[in-house]
Amino acid sequence: MNTVVLYGTESGNSELIAQDLADKLNADGHSAEVFDLQDFEPEDLTPENFYLVVCSTHGDGELPNTAIDFHERFTEFSGDLTGVKYAMFGLGDSFYEETYSQGSEHLDRRFTELGATRIGEYGRHDASSWDLPSDVALEWLPTVMEAADAA
Repeated sequence: MNTVVLYGTESGNSELIAQDLADKLNADGHSAEVFDLQDFEPEDLTPENFYLVVCSTHGDGELPNTAIDFHERFTEFSGDLTGVKYAMFGLGDSFYEETYSQGSEHLDRRFTELGATRIGEYGRHDASSWDLPSDVALEWLPTVMEAADAA
């Protein structure tokens, strides 16, 4: 299964996580490539690929800089994503309870509104923890890929 890792970032954290996920997948014999959401079109979402979406949260629960234009295009996109499978990994800070991980949730809502299916548990990294974001994402990855293979 070809896996496309998409990321939206403000400071580069999501980009590093996306690359770590792709490196792990490629090392394990999968085919994975990485794209910044600002360079990706909603029309390119196809059932032939499995998508891992990594997105941080900025400000008061907003999308990070590199996801804003994609989200605007995604909101205007009226295609049917039935058959598209994806997994979501959000970054945030639980100290801010009302906006924790909201950046990724904006994208997640739109994926499901268009008929895509989220696979596995919603992954999250909490900046209030001492855990490194890539470590949390790499722990999340095997269960998501197992679920994707079974779907």
